Amino acid sequence: MTKGDLLFERGASFLEELSHRAAAEGGFAAKLAEPLAEDAVFLRKLKPTLVMARLRGEAPTNGHVEAAPAEPPPAPAPKPKNEEKEKKEKKEKKPGSGPNAIVVAAAAFAVGVFIAKVVDWRGHAHPRF
Repeated sequence: MTKGDLLFERGASFLEELSHRAAAEGGFAAKLAEPLAEDAVFLRKLKPTLVMARLRGEAPTNGHVEAAPAEPPPAPAPKPKNEEKEKKEKKEKKPGSGPNAIVVAAAAFAVGVFIAKVVDWRGHAHPRF
C-alpha cells in the first residue's frame, strides 16, 4: 500500500469512527452518522492506486471497495508530572489563534492603496508620451 493509500484509509477510518461516535451520542449528531459513514466508503473508493487501476481497466468499476484492517487508535499521551510543564503547554498558542482575518485583510488593503498612491504620484514625475 502506498503512502497515499494509507492517508486515504486513515481518513476513511477517522470518518467511520466519527460516525460511530455520532450515532452513539444521539440527538442532532445521530443525524450526521449516516452521511459520515457514506463519506468514509466514498473516500475509500478514491484511493490513488484504485483510481489508477480503474483507469487501466484492471479494477472493477461496480463500486465495491474492501476496507483495510482498522488500525488501533494511538495511545493517549502521558500526562506531564511537573506543574511548570502544564503551565507552558497552556501558554502555547492554540491552532488558529492568530490575528483576526478581517484585520489582516484591511491592513493589506490599506498598504495596497498606499503603494498605488505612491506609484501614481511618482508616475506624474516622469510621464511617457
